[in-house]
Amino acid sequence: MRGGPSVLGIVLAGGEGKRLMPLTADRAKPAVTFGGTYRLVDFVLSNLVNGDIMRNCVLTQYKSHSLDRHVSTTWRMSSLLGNYVTPVPAQQRLGPRWYLGSADAILQSLNLVHDEQPDYIAVFGADHVYRMDPRQMLRRHIESGAGVTVAGIRVPRVEASSFGIITPGPDGTRVDRFQEKPTDVPGLPGDPERVFASMGNYLFTTKILVDALHRDAEDESSVHDMGGSILPMLTEQGMAQVYDFDDNHVPGETPREHGYWRDVGTLDSYYDAHMDLISYQPEFNLDNRRWPIYTHAGQLPPARFVAGGIASESIVGPGCVIRGQVTRSVLSPGVVIEEGAVVQGSVLHDNVRVGRGAVVRGSILDKNVDVPPGAAIGVNPGRDEELYTVSKNGVIALGKGQRVI
Repeated sequence: MRGGPSVLGIVLAGGEGKRLMPLTADRAKPAVTFGGTYRLVDFVLSNLVNGDIMRNCVLTQYKSHSLDRHVSTTWRMSSLLGNYVTPVPAQQRLGPRWYLGSADAILQSLNLVHDEQPDYIAVFGADHVYRMDPRQMLRRHIESGAGVTVAGIRVPRVEASSFGIITPGPDGTRVDRFQEKPTDVPGLPGDPERVFASMGNYLFTTKILVDALHRDAEDESSVHDMGGSILPMLTEQGMAQVYDFDDNHVPGETPREHGYWRDVGTLDSYYDAHMDLISYQPEFNLDNRRWPIYTHAGQLPPARFVAGGIASESIVGPGCVIRGQVTRSVLSPGVVIEEGAVVQGSVLHDNVRVGRGAVVRGSILDKNVDVPPGAAIGVNPGRDEELYTVSKNGVIALGKGQRVI
């Protein structure tokens, strides 16, 4: 951050994403396509770069080839100014072992910190959909003198078991307790049916983080995780504070979008987040010129609508050819919808082809899926459950290149 404190961004992008299978069968979760042309990792990197955090390391591990390639080819910063976004694969610097957890991943990558000598370290997750100005959180962190500031968002108390939960102290900012996915926690004062959930975004004073990582490494009972180990440790020492995401205001956002954040860790949440994009007044608008989400969509021609093809309430990527009917759907580049085909409420990744007269409803089709002429997906629930992955809420998912019966 020029003219201000030095901040190093560390993006945790090694997650396997088992709950997003089959979309993560061949790639890391942060590499999963989202919104037509983006990858999930693009959202956190865009927030960091838009917020003037220009030196960022993306820690990868699980099936990282497509993620490494995307980061390397897309996120090219100005070397003249010393800015960079670089993928950092697991290097086994501390011995012949892979990362034991997110805290161990940073411990094994402390050479990055020693090289940069930053004043502060932003440790952000790589698989959420949101806009956030990290400068505002950084200012709050510096003013408070805390060792770590964790971004928190209010969620229904019944959902507490899905998140790291922050119990604030009497002043509303100091963290009294941090629990990973508790089954029963009290609600917030004055708002008993809601709790503070961790967004997986942390700002550390560098020395505090480095010392905590070394202490954690010596604890044989630790799970070596940021939320499961480091945050509880610093909370017990009175060094943690919460930053309310509702206080964050991003340039260009609408009142409807304010505070939007989605953890797209399941097929249902991934699908629902796509549906948030396509209404007349979307809950999350990809077209914010003052806080853009950056990516690289490749060199493809504009989409074509021919032979009476139509699309309504949809996102249609470049290189698509629409000859059939598309409604309330998100189409990635290169999708082809043949004559008489109907696609409704679906998410189609790169180069999917839907044959003449075929029907696709309520589905997620990964790249290179070929739906034969006359086939039907999302029409016969019993048959779909026999053939494909079906989520708790009935969303049908086909993996990369999966054969359609």
